[in-house]
Amino acid sequence: MSIVSSYLKKHTESLVKDVGVEAACKVTGKSKATLGRYYSEHDDHAERFMPIDAVAALEQVASFPHVTSALSELKGITLSYDQTRRNAPSGGVNGDVIALSQRFAMLMAEYTLSVEDGKITINEAKRLLRETLELQKVLLDMKLNLEHEVSNPDG
Repeated sequence: MSIVSSYLKKHTESLVKDVGVEAACKVTGKSKATLGRYYSEHDDHAERFMPIDAVAALEQVASFPHVTSALSELKGITLSYDQTRRNAPSGGVNGDVIALSQRFAMLMAEYTLSVEDGKITINEAKRLLRETLELQKVLLDMKLNLEHEVSNPDG
């Protein structure tokens, strides 16, 4: 399986698990087995990928556009959101700097634990990926707040 295929399958799995398997079945109208085949790296399913309409439906209810983000990263494109995804109001740029520092510290802590024995296991890599994704979310929030500051200099 190519690196790109494997990368897309991992992000498809993240999308399904973000939404929840049961909920993903309802949203897409697909069975658990069918959804599982879309992210399975087994040779029998290497050529199976989730249809784009199912990806769009899942990303509509997910906390993050996992597959869209993966596709953009493969092309070297950075995504920018036009809506906030928070339940609480933003703390502004200062709050973002604090959140960024905390997230980066968490990523470095995970990394330190992961390389202690000289090898990063699959589970350790998954934890690092989760922390990296959380760090990316904070950076995107910070970008939005900075864009707001630039477009509204008086507050």
